[in-house]
Amino acid sequence: MPLKRVVITGIGVVSPFGNGVAELMKGLHEGRSAVRFMEGWDQYNGLQSLVAAPVEMQGEKTIPRQKRRSMGRMSIFAAQAADEALADAGITLANEDLWRVGCVIGSTMGSAKSINDTFETMLPDKDLSKLNSTMFFQCMSHTATVNVAQYLGLNGTVMAASAACASALHALGMGYDLIRLGRQDVLLCGGAEELHPTVTGSFDILFATSTKYNDTPHKTPRPFDRDRDGLVCGEGSGILVLEDYERAVARNARIYAEVTGFSTTANGLHVSQSNMESMVTCIRQTLAEAGLTPEGIDYINAHATATLQGDQEEAEAIHEIFGDRVPVSCIKGNIGHTLGAAGAIELIAALKMMEQGLIYPTFNLENVSPECEGIQHVMQPLRKEIRSILKNGFAFGGINAALVCEKI
Repeated sequence: MPLKRVVITGIGVVSPFGNGVAELMKGLHEGRSAVRFMEGWDQYNGLQSLVAAPVEMQGEKTIPRQKRRSMGRMSIFAAQAADEALADAGITLANEDLWRVGCVIGSTMGSAKSINDTFETMLPDKDLSKLNSTMFFQCMSHTATVNVAQYLGLNGTVMAASAACASALHALGMGYDLIRLGRQDVLLCGGAEELHPTVTGSFDILFATSTKYNDTPHKTPRPFDRDRDGLVCGEGSGILVLEDYERAVARNARIYAEVTGFSTTANGLHVSQSNMESMVTCIRQTLAEAGLTPEGIDYINAHATATLQGDQEEAEAIHEIFGDRVPVSCIKGNIGHTLGAAGAIELIAALKMMEQGLIYPTFNLENVSPECEGIQHVMQPLRKEIRSILKNGFAFGGINAALVCEKI
């Protein structure tokens, strides 16, 4: 049986710039930073990074209370992004066979705030009677995808990808396979994440966070920059509608791009350190599945967390394959690292750049670090026809992911 073609027909975002794809792109176009000093975080002893890129919650009460009770912040973000993505795709669920519509949404963990609140409520008395019945559904690792499926009444495949910062790309890769194998017709795929001091703290104790810019939040993170000092956590959700190509054409849907290649590899060497060689293998496998040579890629949306080693390894991997021919940028300088949501939010931004023929620069990249040279960094807005995108995503556990989208 020949594999089906998979296309993207809808996109939705909740980002630190606000609800909606338009707000995300407006923030990028205006060259703004969503990073700010987090009031109250200094109460956490030992927490060195006091900056983050939060989302201002809005419109959550449009979700019926009965559905909302089992949602933490990340699930609310995912439900709102899913609503926008479906509307953008022109899909009305009442007209669909819901056994053929599902969702695959990734995150690093369950709702961080809900997990923290659960233990603060239960301890130190170990009194389980203080917990309410919905807390578990906010804390479980597949909370975002389950809550979106329940909110929308989906009956198809419901899966969760949990691969830290590669979660959203894994979700998209899983969705790509489900549709091209004919198991589903339509999938809502992407990621969701929420901020909490314990989330930033998990990176902080590994010396992976930005700590030098607490007084000047807008100056960090600094991907690929000489003065980068670590990542800044963000939150939000990105959801994309993946659909069988023939079905999309039959209903005259607007198609953003076709997903033509995906790969994921592990380095098997270190639980927290990136590795250039395994990144190269992952990217080469993705290109091979897409049937492309390196010359066939027009734009690379980098992972680029602004960590010292991570940026260096990724820059070296890109240089190994592409040299300095392909423009490279990322949006973490604007909105921070949205972790499990990053691959989806950043891919959506890249798809809009493809649509506009305009690549936005890497915010806060002022002086390219010597160890990140040798690739074509975008440091000013760049007008360019984009017919193909490579999206990178790398994660703790030595996990690499890459995805190729091509304009039809």
